[in-house]
Amino acid sequence: MNELLQRVQEMGVVPVVVLNDTKDAAPLARALCEGGLPCAEVTFRTEAAEESIRIMAEQFPEMLLGAGTVLTIDQVDRAVAAGAKFIVSPGFDPEIVDYCLAKDILVLPGCITPSEVAQAVKRGMEVVKFFPAEQFGGVATIKALAAPYTNVKFMPTGGISAKNLADYLGFGKIVACGGSWMVKGDMIAAGEFDKIKEMTAEAVSLVKEIRG
Repeated sequence: MNELLQRVQEMGVVPVVVLNDTKDAAPLARALCEGGLPCAEVTFRTEAAEESIRIMAEQFPEMLLGAGTVLTIDQVDRAVAAGAKFIVSPGFDPEIVDYCLAKDILVLPGCITPSEVAQAVKRGMEVVKFFPAEQFGGVATIKALAAPYTNVKFMPTGGISAKNLADYLGFGKIVACGGSWMVKGDMIAAGEFDKIKEMTAEAVSLVKEIRG
């Protein structure tokens, strides 16, 4: 497993962040770092995403930053130029995946069917995203997919919280879970960064407790 994936696995949880205002980027990054989770998948759904990644990368170089909801090659280029170290897409887009692999950019495409996982295996990929996790059967479906595809691991995202994290991380083929419960949009908008730091620290403790 490559170095970035190892870091993701060590953290166990990847905060999935939606930023609507670049002014929130630095305080959010600080809260995540101080909470013990120097990592974020910043979704590219908002106008503020690209500049937010740039601010976080420049001010908090220790952070492992990714861009989520990446739908085009142009977005890949912009995200990486801003400081993203990995790309996450909601589905398996061969054009985006092949572009990232050719450029040696870590990419985690969404895979929920055997056919999609097969496309990842064909390209020698080690880890794929499983999204939306809860809506597509959660851990039970991941276990079913992992049975024939023994060398693939998964990063489930969607509907995961502190309540069901143990169900996911208890399965060895799951490297980490994407989650937004510690970085909810309303908390960011309200400037509740101390609360985010506290909930991030709780998530870190929970990962340690689950993994022993």
